[in-house]
Amino acid sequence: MYYRKISNNKEKIQFKLIKRIFIIATITIIIALISFIYYFDKVVSPTVMLVADSEMRAKTIEIINKNIANVYEKKFDYEDIIEIDKDNKGNITMIKADTVKLNTLATEVAIKSQQEIKEVGSIGVKIPIGYITKNNIMSYFGPTITVKMEPIGRVDVSYDSTFESAGINQTRHKIYIVVKTDLKIILPLDSREVQVKNEIPVSETIIVGEIPRTSLGSDIFENK
Repeated sequence: MYYRKISNNKEKIQFKLIKRIFIIATITIIIALISFIYYFDKVVSPTVMLVADSEMRAKTIEIINKNIANVYEKKFDYEDIIEIDKDNKGNITMIKADTVKLNTLATEVAIKSQQEIKEVGSIGVKIPIGYITKNNIMSYFGPTITVKMEPIGRVDVSYDSTFESAGINQTRHKIYIVVKTDLKIILPLDSREVQVKNEIPVSETIIVGEIPRTSLGSDIFENK
């Protein structure tokens, strides 16, 4: 009887000890987890966000530039889109742009870019933790963080043009396509909205003849 009582007391003591160890271990794990989240949020996350911002901007610009090159290389013809009117003496009287054709090309670029950005963003880009150290040796070490992005709104495409003197009675006409899009970069514990803007020249042509000053300072992208 006495032995059984001692045995029960030992079991109770052991149970209390195990329970205490379990509680201490649980509290330690919770504190460590909270500390890690705090450290990640205050120290690691801002650095990862800078890297993610740079990577996603580069990926977005790469997609946009590829689609601009594919569309405009095949379908853009300066003489077919820009109309130059001259008088009987050969002097330039007006420069007009066919904005219907220009807008068709811009829409094609916008749709293709929007779709590809969404596809790449949903898959995400994996960035090794070591990459944030900016050290070439450590760049590919450590666990990876998956960064995703999603378009906010639509890809906006517009045009700009400049006229520059290229010699006597010669003017260089450059046409640029300007692409803007808003993105949301998503990390496991953070997110950020950014705007990506890129301006790409799609045409550079030498116009022979004197261009009226009114044309040099005006927007030629008006409907015919």
